[in-house]
Amino acid sequence: MKNIVLIGFMGTGKSSVGKILSKKLGFKFIDVDKVIEKTTGMKISEIFSRFGEPRFRDIESEVINLITQKNRQVIATGGGVVLREENMKKLKENGVIFCLKASENVIFERLKHCKDRPLLQVENPEKRIKELLEKRKHLYEKADFCIDTEGLTPEQVTEKIIERLTDGKT
Repeated sequence: MKNIVLIGFMGTGKSSVGKILSKKLGFKFIDVDKVIEKTTGMKISEIFSRFGEPRFRDIESEVINLITQKNRQVIATGGGVVLREENMKKLKENGVIFCLKASENVIFERLKHCKDRPLLQVENPEKRIKELLEKRKHLYEKADFCIDTEGLTPEQVTEKIIERLTDGKT
């Protein structure tokens, strides 16, 4: 069976849902950001501050190339994975892509106390969320399926994904 890939903006529940989904399906769970941290020996925020976003995106693409060679995985990506077309192409080759989404207000509420989100370490994180969402919206829409996570628990989002997988539409 193909991989299940979770894309979407930070704070939409990709990692939480991915862990639950992988257990229910008996798949391996892969958190791309955790793989990056393990292979580089640095936190994502440290990579951003020391080498910048372009280098982080290069590392992210290398990791995507490696992990997409295997099957039966639930892959939770970083929010910016969609910025490179080759990442999406690789993920789609051997996966069904689900975009988890939420409004900018809900995302801000979920992330307002997080200090480990380098792209939000700015004077006005609410404005930054709005800008990034607007910039990436058309890229997230390239997913096979989109699921709004607002007002849902990670378990409920997981059930919606399983319904989509089993209703014959994949």
